[in-house]
Amino acid sequence: MDTRLTAEQDEIRRTLRELLRKRCGPAEVRAAVDTPAGHDPLLWSALAGRLGLPGLALPERYGGTGCSVTELALACEEVGRALAPSPLLATSVLTAPLVLALGTEEQRAGLLPRIAAGTLTAALAVPGPALTTALALTRGNDTYSAGGGRAGGVQARRAEDGWRLYGEAAQVLDGHSAGLLLVPAHTGGFARSRTLLFLVPGDAAGLTRTRQTALDATRPQGRVQLREVGAELLGSADTDVRPALSALGDTVAAVLAAEAVGAADRILERTVEYAGQREQFGRPIGSFQAVKHRLADVYVEVQAARSAAYYAAWAAGRGQRAGALALAQGLQALRRAAGDGIQLHGGIGFTWEHDAHLYFKRAAGDELLFGPVHRLRDRAAETAGLFAGGEVAV
Repeated sequence: MDTRLTAEQDEIRRTLRELLRKRCGPAEVRAAVDTPAGHDPLLWSALAGRLGLPGLALPERYGGTGCSVTELALACEEVGRALAPSPLLATSVLTAPLVLALGTEEQRAGLLPRIAAGTLTAALAVPGPALTTALALTRGNDTYSAGGGRAGGVQARRAEDGWRLYGEAAQVLDGHSAGLLLVPAHTGGFARSRTLLFLVPGDAAGLTRTRQTALDATRPQGRVQLREVGAELLGSADTDVRPALSALGDTVAAVLAAEAVGAADRILERTVEYAGQREQFGRPIGSFQAVKHRLADVYVEVQAARSAAYYAAWAAGRGQRAGALALAQGLQALRRAAGDGIQLHGGIGFTWEHDAHLYFKRAAGDELLFGPVHRLRDRAAETAGLFAGGEVAV
């Protein structure tokens, strides 16, 4: 593995950081999360038009750039630094790869170019509490089912005019605003039950969507309710979607790890800057040894998490699995950097007016959706066979 960035990778990072610095400062972030969609459509158009960000990891034949997971992770690291609210995670990281992997050629040709151009956003309608299981991040997804019994989850049935979906999913990332929903649904009855993926347009009849209050406002979530909604099966009815979800999970974890590193690095920078300006007892608080040691410890943790995230992204492009462990390290680094940042900022750090709490909420919110950290580590150890002769913590 060559740890040096290529000229193209460095250009992606530099250009994206420059654009986000101009278009996505703290004031713009707060304004965007207060909109009904939870993000700035003009910023999304700029990211798509100038940088081709939505299609960064999609093949060129579908309008994408044809880059690897590494480039996508580097881009998400910059997005994480700014805490930029955007449909990038839901559209390009969670949904587009499943369409590419499982969709028919007609479905790929009809959807992926629009996603790559930024004119179509998408969401994977897996309820928040079930997302980490569906992606096999904290446990195997061999028992994952979109149905939650007779009255739970989303059910699918065949009708004369195609498939019909009934049910609901809550805490769906960008579920309230996405132009396309990719909905896992339970079908086949009790004896032959299985989970299939269905495509549902955002304006489908019988579909009701509402935005929900989320711990992390920069990751907007919605409740999706389906009442006999017409849907199109993704791919074939013979496809087992669980291996595709499991493979996607490692890529998602690697990208999220890089995003967490970007956020941790930024809040650390802001804390160091403040420690050099804030004076106590006639000298900057950053000159006190206790503060220096604390910031140094955070720096080491962030750099270690960055190394793990880069390796996980590199490995994901080669079919190796290191995402869960990298995500655990990234989320821990972000929580540590944000927590120490709040404390070292003193009184101002505990106020809503300061941005430190946004970084802490990002760490806590991601743990709720994709963790927690100790289960990510347990799963990584279990997958590596470290406890083959004993028990794995639960």
